[in-house]
Amino acid sequence: MGVLFEAKEEQDRAGLLEDFLEKTGGCAVIDGGFATQLEIHGASINDPLWSALCLINSPHLISKVHLEYLEAGADIIVTSSYQATLPGFISRGLSLEQGEKLLEKSVKLATDARDVFWKTVEKIDDHTYNRALVAASIGSYGAFLADGSEYNGNYGPDVDTNKLKDFHRRRLQVLVEAGPDLLAFETIPNKLEAQAVAELLEEENVEIPSWICFSSVDGINAPSGESFADCLEVLNKSKKIAAVGINCTPPQFVNNLIQKFNELTEKVIVVYPNSGETWDGVAKRWLPSKCFNDEKFKVLAKRWHDAGAKLIGGCCRTTPSTIRGLSKVLKQAN
Repeated sequence: MGVLFEAKEEQDRAGLLEDFLEKTGGCAVIDGGFATQLEIHGASINDPLWSALCLINSPHLISKVHLEYLEAGADIIVTSSYQATLPGFISRGLSLEQGEKLLEKSVKLATDARDVFWKTVEKIDDHTYNRALVAASIGSYGAFLADGSEYNGNYGPDVDTNKLKDFHRRRLQVLVEAGPDLLAFETIPNKLEAQAVAELLEEENVEIPSWICFSSVDGINAPSGESFADCLEVLNKSKKIAAVGINCTPPQFVNNLIQKFNELTEKVIVVYPNSGETWDGVAKRWLPSKCFNDEKFKVLAKRWHDAGAKLIGGCCRTTPSTIRGLSKVLKQAN
């Protein structure tokens, strides 16, 4: 009986994203830029920990940003753990246990914000909100290195799948135990790390649905130069991965990438590009470049939905205003 119950529970979790998309009319809205909004509220995050620094010194701002995105219409909010790694916390003088507590806190801040918001809107007649899901963010190995390699995929000859699995393993375990609804592996720059993540999810028998997003600097290939056909080949074999897609990529590349992914996978496609500005990962600054305002982003989001994307949001330099417009146009489309 216990085995049957566990099998049913695993099946229910695996279908969570599919069921949620049915409730949202076939398309769900992801939130937008997190660090961008923290900075608007006065957070100083020019630090290797980036937005994860606020887990230590400004958790109230993290809660505030989650609530702003929920109010704007986000169906999925992503935790502030993108740059939150155990080696990163330890390098700041924290113990392993303290680092693990901060990872747990990233999930709790998001789930608490979701629950508080939902308790409020439930009392409102004819509201258009959905009870949001919480996705635990897991940044790439390159994001931890903070040397720009998350944008070129060059991890060097000493990094193999075993090293990447060792890097991700404990953080993944802690985040899973914290109880998010989804796992979001973000800005994966190469096939090697995609394979490591897929293997790790199997080894740990993770039952929470995951998505894996690559970035792209040319609109054609992964940052490493590898084709998405090669990158997706290993992911298509995994039942642990519910969705694949693109994040932190210029908006003008997204439509063609959705069409390419449609040819390469049957998994749900997720896209949340940045504003069009370019991040210099070495100099740690935004470079002047073509930027898409909220109106343009809204028009493009409708096209991405029409092209087949089912999870759509924003990444760096997008704001609750961006997501509000995006939510409005996508819910009309549904």
